[in-house]
Amino acid sequence: MKVTVKKFVELTTGELYKILQLRSAVFVLEQNCAYQDLDGKDQTALHIIGTKNNDVVAYTRVYAVGDALGKASIGRVVVKKNQRKYGYGKDIMLASIEAIKENFNTNDIQLSAQTYLRKFYSELGFEEVGEAYLEDGIPHIMMEKNSSLSRDK
Repeated sequence: MKVTVKKFVELTTGELYKILQLRSAVFVLEQNCAYQDLDGKDQTALHIIGTKNNDVVAYTRVYAVGDALGKASIGRVVVKKNQRKYGYGKDIMLASIEAIKENFNTNDIQLSAQTYLRKFYSELGFEEVGEAYLEDGIPHIMMEKNSSLSRDK
């Protein structure tokens, strides 16, 4: 999988279409969750795009401190269903963490994790903060990765 990092204005219409198609396939159809994916936040995000054979197979969007949450943050973490067995989730997350370090000069990162993915994010150095909550009808928990954590990876 090849990973590229782009600002919104750098995305081609074809790339944007494939990203939105993947997000819709997973977050709306697969997870059976009707929600407003086009939330006006794509324009301020950096887009971390994983491609394979000219197809978007993994994706996240990342934000500077305060653009989405109180710290730099990662959201819309998604891997195409038929590509999940290859470890692309970990690869796209590591690329996202690195993009935050390089572009926003911080190691302090937040994300709103679906609760069933706690172990996945904890293996990347994130720790749970607070109690679980519902977001768009799906259980989530806030998780943080701090540069001061001894297990920071």
